[in-house]
Amino acid sequence: MKFEPVTIKDIAKALNLSKSTVSRALRDSYEISSETKEIVVAYAKSVNYRPNPIALNLKERRSRTIGIVVSEIANSFFSQIINGIESIAKENDYNVIITQTLESYEREIEVIHNLAQSVDGLLISLSSETKDIAHIQLLHDRGMPIVFFDRIIESIEAHKVISDDYKGAYSATTHLLENGYKKIAFIGNTPNLSIIKHRKEGYLAALQKAGIKPKESYIKYCEHGGMYYEEVEEIINQLFKLKDRPDAVFSCSDKITTNCFRYFNANNIILPDDIALIGFSNLDLTGFMKPSLSIIKQQAFEIGVKAAELLIKQIESKRPVYEYSKIVLDPELFIRDSTQKRKNTQ
Repeated sequence: MKFEPVTIKDIAKALNLSKSTVSRALRDSYEISSETKEIVVAYAKSVNYRPNPIALNLKERRSRTIGIVVSEIANSFFSQIINGIESIAKENDYNVIITQTLESYEREIEVIHNLAQSVDGLLISLSSETKDIAHIQLLHDRGMPIVFFDRIIESIEAHKVISDDYKGAYSATTHLLENGYKKIAFIGNTPNLSIIKHRKEGYLAALQKAGIKPKESYIKYCEHGGMYYEEVEEIINQLFKLKDRPDAVFSCSDKITTNCFRYFNANNIILPDDIALIGFSNLDLTGFMKPSLSIIKQQAFEIGVKAAELLIKQIESKRPVYEYSKIVLDPELFIRDSTQKRKNTQ
């Protein structure tokens, strides 16, 4: 036998009332007498009546669903952000749909297009390949609530939640300099991303303050954000072929950092004796690696919380939103064994 949930029509028929009367009674409308409300509510409870959320949402022209766009769900940084988003979504009775671009511009267009058909708002972190933002601008112009997080678009006026990337990079580079490392390589995602622009600025500012002229040969970019080990391997091989090879690496993302560590381990390169390593990472295991890994850790969960709060507030606003917030959260520097003071500073 097929399960058939109890409807307002069933309750109305059983109590010999109109559907509109039952509906108003269940909504505690002032138009219905207390006596009728008690009868309707008691009967609804006895037959385990539950409102149909799909029907309610259709009536309100809302899905109570948020779309999330990240580069890779398996990335510890983004998975922690998603946890933060879901915690707020649950509190506010919203569902979430999570999609990943895998750093592909074409895939980003596809997932955003699909999400826009069925969600009330979008939380977006750009892919490494994204340079043309027309697909997002179009949705924004049509009034779709959008909040950008981490990898943002400066030119679109919208809510944004980010980490202080300049500060994180400046702190990491300064730490290396203070520990005797002067030839510091920079490995980032593609330079079009907002996070890489700011992290490079922090890196360069720390070198400049120390009186060190940056070398272009030390600055490298991963087209796919280090998602593939081979692209990180190729970049480190290039760095090691330099006549004046680096004595330290500052990496700009979770995947790049862990793949650098993997490369050094696979090639019997001792950290920090042969080369030091520090990078952005939210991977919990970095403190248990051998040697333990110095990192810049971002407030990923809090980024998710703030982004979701801003989006839901915008979705539920009774008036169009024209004033937007930009929330900047401080990262934290964890100093561990991979960047111990250099033994030979000649």
